[in-house]
Amino acid sequence: MLHDDVLAHVSALPAGSIRDAYLKFISSAGERAVRRDGGPEHITASCFVFSPDLRRTLLCFHGKGRFWVQFGGHLEAHDTTLASAAVREAREESGISDLALVSDAIVDLDRHELGGGFACTAHWDVGFVALADLDAAVIVSDESEDVRWFDVDALPADAAAGLAQRIEHALRAVVRAHLAQSDEAVYAPPDERTER
Repeated sequence: MLHDDVLAHVSALPAGSIRDAYLKFISSAGERAVRRDGGPEHITASCFVFSPDLRRTLLCFHGKGRFWVQFGGHLEAHDTTLASAAVREAREESGISDLALVSDAIVDLDRHELGGGFACTAHWDVGFVALADLDAAVIVSDESEDVRWFDVDALPADAAAGLAQRIEHALRAVVRAHLAQSDEAVYAPPDERTER
């Protein structure tokens, strides 16, 4: 069921080399693609949390990775959709229990390899967006050492590699949705990203 949801949502994205690589991985790995114990590479879900004015982002300091990053992680057996996994991870890691996604639309695809301190070798991450008030009470989880708001254009020096570009891409998806007068964030193929 979760595998079918992942396949359907990624298939619905505009064509592009990264989307096509995701589809190839999901199809070839089958159910293993959505299971944490399914092999050294698997799908993960993440959630970029922004303030309502989109000027700040809420990040967690990943204890194992030693960097600031968006909320996210492995899919669990009880997750029914990729979007529900993303919001579950964000709620668990931020402590904001009433956090909700802007929509169940994918805004980011990012395959990244992991260092030697991790059991798996690569994550095929799928990103979503949620909004939270700046005064929302946050709680540090077991998986992070800190949770803090940052200006989207002034991320910490020890942010995860590529985080600034991923945040920029997620914000563009939200803006495209607003311009299209839609509640759905509008994904654009990563091939269209502007590198800084």
